[in-house]
Amino acid sequence: MPQPAPIKSPCVKICVVDPATGWCEGCFRTMAEIGSWMRYSAAERDQVLRLLPARRKTFAATSRAEAPE
Repeated sequence: MPQPAPIKSPCVKICVVDPATGWCEGCFRTMAEIGSWMRYSAAERDQVLRLLPARRKTFAATSRAEAPE
């Protein structure tokens, strides 16, 4: 019997939630998205995955602006 395909995940094992955005600083998902990931359909996971590059860019711009000099 063929093995099921592994579920795609953006997790990089850096699990720290930024209080300002509510996003994990490793994968940029919300706690709700992380908690529901295994129950999401492939389409739902793909939808979240499409959001992550913009979140990463927003986070990078925000964290640089807030960094002390």
